[in-house]
Amino acid sequence: MGVFDIYSKRQKRLRGEFSDIYTYDKIPHTLKVQIIHIINDCIDSYYGDSEIIRDVFAVPEVILCREYGKFELIDKYVHSHQYPILGFFERTQDTEEALDVIELVFQAIDTTVRKDFEEYNPESVSPDDAISDLNDRFKEHGLGFSFDAGMLLRIDSTLTHNEITKPTISLLANPVFSGANEEYLVAHEHYRHGRNKECLTECLKAFESTMKVICTEKGWSFDPAKDTASKLIQICFTEQLIPSFMQTHITALKSVLESGIPTVRNKLAGHGQGSVPRDVHDEVTRYGLNLTGSNIIFLIEQSGIK
Repeated sequence: MGVFDIYSKRQKRLRGEFSDIYTYDKIPHTLKVQIIHIINDCIDSYYGDSEIIRDVFAVPEVILCREYGKFELIDKYVHSHQYPILGFFERTQDTEEALDVIELVFQAIDTTVRKDFEEYNPESVSPDDAISDLNDRFKEHGLGFSFDAGMLLRIDSTLTHNEITKPTISLLANPVFSGANEEYLVAHEHYRHGRNKECLTECLKAFESTMKVICTEKGWSFDPAKDTASKLIQICFTEQLIPSFMQTHITALKSVLESGIPTVRNKLAGHGQGSVPRDVHDEVTRYGLNLTGSNIIFLIEQSGIK
């Protein structure tokens, strides 16, 4: 059905009641109800289709019961929803549990429902519209998450998400970059859960994998087993992946490519910690994640690989 800019929302916006700062630790009950409406709108015409309903509701419920070590998510008699997973979603006070439900249900919408929708075109909200409505509701409530590339991603600013994260995902969707794509998405998953060291490690893997694919596609000689970021970067410069007439003007970029991601990762995440465990702060992790995306975009666009 979409998101409407009703009078009361316009007035709140005029009064400055909508925050420009994202939050991550609480999902308002109002937003939960709105998300349930989006789900119901999308699958409204499928309520007689047991396979679709099973994939959207029953399968996520079984997954969560197993992962949470429960026999059932919620007592079926304490909620008014037809499907227990929606009752659990509405009632849980644990934000990450609620996000688990959103991700699993919308993954089913993005795959199972999409396949059926494209084939039969039923009279219901399309998966694309449902996902768009979900992301719009996230923005409206200032919740710092977005459903992209089949998973929930944590975002820190709309500009960064639109200018770095989404273009990186789009470029890595090319099957030749499947390894780098998986590593980049895993990095975001680690970041969402506060696993900062693991996030930086996956950033480096994605960065290196991208350069290895480019070297392979271009026929440039390298050792897939031994060559690390520094060596791969040098190959890219030697082979003039960056145009020669620009090289004298991009000292700063070369410094970032050679010492940015590898140095951040090597110093903070890739070696033994010694007697005192090292903390990798969110600011450093966010910088590394965004820097990875920016460099991947640059390298792929320069390579011309489509």
